Amino acid sequence: AGTNEFDIAAQYVAAQFYAAGLRPAGDEGSFLQKVSLITIKPAGKGSMAVAGKKGAAPTALVFGEDYYPGANAAQLDFTLTAPVVFVGYGITGFGRDDYKGVDVKGKIVAFFPGAPDTIPPEERAHLSGGGAKGAIAMKKGAVGYIQLESPRVGRGSLPFAALAGFWDRPRVGWAHKDGTGYNATAATPSLGTLSKGGAAKLFEGAKVKWADVVKLAENDKAVFKAVQLPGTLTVNLKTEFTPLPSYNVAGLLKGSDPVLSEEVVVLSAHLDHVGVGKPDATGDTIYNGAMDNAVGIASLIEEAKRFKASGKAPRRSILFLAVTAEEKGLVGADYYANNPTVPKPNLVANVNLDMPIINYKFEDIVPFGAAHSTIGDIATKAAAEVGVEVSADSRPDEAFFVRSDHYRFVQQGVPSIFLWPGEKGPGKAAVDAFLANNYHKPSDEVVQTPAINWESGVRFVDVNYRIARAIADGDVKPMWKKGDFFGTTFGGAMVK
Repeated sequence: AGTNEFDIAAQYVAAQFYAAGLRPAGDEGSFLQKVSLITIKPAGKGSMAVAGKKGAAPTALVFGEDYYPGANAAQLDFTLTAPVVFVGYGITGFGRDDYKGVDVKGKIVAFFPGAPDTIPPEERAHLSGGGAKGAIAMKKGAVGYIQLESPRVGRGSLPFAALAGFWDRPRVGWAHKDGTGYNATAATPSLGTLSKGGAAKLFEGAKVKWADVVKLAENDKAVFKAVQLPGTLTVNLKTEFTPLPSYNVAGLLKGSDPVLSEEVVVLSAHLDHVGVGKPDATGDTIYNGAMDNAVGIASLIEEAKRFKASGKAPRRSILFLAVTAEEKGLVGADYYANNPTVPKPNLVANVNLDMPIINYKFEDIVPFGAAHSTIGDIATKAAAEVGVEVSADSRPDEAFFVRSDHYRFVQQGVPSIFLWPGEKGPGKAAVDAFLANNYHKPSDEVVQTPAINWESGVRFVDVNYRIARAIADGDVKPMWKKGDFFGTTFGGAMVK
């Protein structure tokens, strides 16, 4: 993403969309939507200071020992002084409310990363991230959040010392048209991370001892009592970002129904990979990304051709979308979901194609996210028509549902799934072999071991085409299942 080579690939996909009979659905009558990618990083060490008792001189925290700073693309020079409230994991729901009994309006919240294992895997993966916790804090009126080093290393948490190697490593985001960086929790930005030692200084004089909090955190079923800490925390952050322009590629197949054609089904796949990187044993430094995600892009193009060749336009419109910067954090999809080239309320579903592992003849499919919306029933029927079974996710702790581009549509309330060939029969061994030997390595090439099974690729496209066709032609648009966590969290249309 953000390279000349990516731009060439984007032009190729645009040409394929044109050849498939799609309408341009990018900017200014083209197939390309400009995405204002930016690299974001702290512009220095920043500063943090704790003022415990009222009137007491602040105690400066030590960079690299007590804290590492965050970065705030929405405000490049940021200073904040506010009281601090400890809120456990900083989450609500699933039988817990870490904010119970406290008012955090105008205050900084401090919490542990991760989430208890008692929460279901997909929901836990969502709630473990700082972004989700920041969103909860923002709704409650907090003005910033800071993460505390957790004793539960390996459960969504890293030891503080590990941050030394990448605290200032650039991450990729996107900028608004006015040039300011996008931050989903701009009103409640991430301030950084405190070590156990730094957190102990924050807790000095508190009603709850830091040592007791750490001990409690070692228990996965721990329920923390929210508590306001003494004094205030002053934080100064400086952030820098560099433009890295790129493109999404968008083509529209207009629906035939005079009413339903205003609704849009999005079929997506990411066009980027990881580029040039660490050499393998042969000295090869080019990370080709054949399975991840050239197969997905080829499948997307083939589906467009199938719709055209069918001679029957879908009732709803279908947007074919090749996104940039998936490997940088689902950034291109996030940009499109926030800045769609069609009216946002008209987006009714997303079916995502990401790294279908087709190095074997698959017997089943796994529709990640199927349990959350009515698309799951559509996927089951489509699979049966092709003669394959539907299986549950055999790797739930990997949380694939929140790790690909469809998740950015989920965050806009749009019912979404993505499919992988399943692991029945030879599947598990084949998937394990790809993940161990070729995933994010130079060896992910058109010719690889185990070899790509092109007949499986055709079958995979067939299943996805049938799902897209059924969604586009259905009398009722997809909806979240009643009471579903993601549908409730993001305000999507729900079955009554």
